[in-house]
Amino acid sequence: MARGRPINADVPAAEEPARPAESKPKPDSPTPSAPPQPLPSARPTRRPIPGALKAIAGLIVLALVFIVAAILGGRGGEEEAPSTPAPAVTGGGPGDESAAAETARQLGYPSFATNNTTRVGGADPASNAAAVALAVYPSADPGQRPDAVTLVDGGRWQDAVAAAVLMAVPVRAPLLVSSASGLPEATEQALSALAPAGSQGTGGAQAFAVGGVADSGGLETTAVGGVDPARTAAAIAALRDRLAGKPPAHIVVAPLEAPDFAAPAAAWAARSGDPVLFAEADALPAATATALRRHPKAPVYVLGPSTAISSEVVRAIGKTSSEVRRVSGEDPVTNAIALARYDGGEFGWNINDPGHGFVVARSGSPLDAAVAAPLSASGTWGPLLLTDNAATLPAALRDYMLDVKPGYTTDPTRAFYNHVWVIGDEEAIDVNQQAEIDELAELAKAGGEEQ
Repeated sequence: MARGRPINADVPAAEEPARPAESKPKPDSPTPSAPPQPLPSARPTRRPIPGALKAIAGLIVLALVFIVAAILGGRGGEEEAPSTPAPAVTGGGPGDESAAAETARQLGYPSFATNNTTRVGGADPASNAAAVALAVYPSADPGQRPDAVTLVDGGRWQDAVAAAVLMAVPVRAPLLVSSASGLPEATEQALSALAPAGSQGTGGAQAFAVGGVADSGGLETTAVGGVDPARTAAAIAALRDRLAGKPPAHIVVAPLEAPDFAAPAAAWAARSGDPVLFAEADALPAATATALRRHPKAPVYVLGPSTAISSEVVRAIGKTSSEVRRVSGEDPVTNAIALARYDGGEFGWNINDPGHGFVVARSGSPLDAAVAAPLSASGTWGPLLLTDNAATLPAALRDYMLDVKPGYTTDPTRAFYNHVWVIGDEEAIDVNQQAEIDELAELAKAGGEEQ
């Protein structure tokens, strides 16, 4: 779809609803926050999210605490305060702030949400993972809780990328962050709210502990992993085979040593159930080769350019697998777009038109990108896209979003819509870039100004 093409026309109500509904609603729009509190005279020093959660825990239910606190930026004051301050709205110089801007600041706009974007703005991956899990599973009643969760080591992003496949059917387990030394407070409180009970689809497990994770909060736990990321990914793929009861439709091989090129695989794995294995730039790990031999008929898609996974490695995969194809861009931003656009029949997002969900994260933060994968497998299902700068939207990403920008000719209620989840606080993606993303996702009138 060329950048200058006409945007989509109206769609009759009988053929295409404005927004498809799911059996259980997921929060695609911001959860109302607690009543605005007076702001401190100076911007407070950032604190981890659990302190802020403690301060407002008595005001709203635990699930809403996580969603609001993490989305608003995961910040606390230098001392315990009655609420988490909303992030500042950029504007004029000192003394030039209007009453409207102050109201926007109190409400968290635009950092909290805009017409077409919702931010999960935790200060760290554990906070973002907890917020994403509770956005997908609000947990206000037992029917809104997952059967299991997946705990990944915060020190190894590869484990999170590979474990994202456990968010696919039949397991549907969101990711939370842990470590060998224990659970972050954000994870502990998320586990308390999510209260996974296990099921036949999870093999009775309430939690999957991946890699070096030792503490699962006392849940019935299935440990999965190996001494290195390639072996752990292979073990996760084997677990996926056992729980799904069938071989995978496809396999993704991602770069072991290039996190920005590998991160988009997490979103696709969560959406599709295709396992993710890893390859070095110039070598195929033995664990990966063994896992590929289990499914010689499954098409393999290599994610990333030849600088991340060489042509020699692709040929080595071809000795085992009947079909091998590469999906890539020359840099992390265009690589993520390539997977979003890719149409391989049953493989690839094939998002080349309006009416979709998207997740935008910062390159250089692969763990944040990976733990956001449940958003790509629920609500407004959509691919992970990457921005490489806190303040400026990359030109390639802007062009892509223009290409899929929604529009209408006469009746906006019969049009398609885009929605974008923004992952990370303002140091990762600032409010000006979020506002630009919102503008690019906004429904537009085709053929001139609306009459």
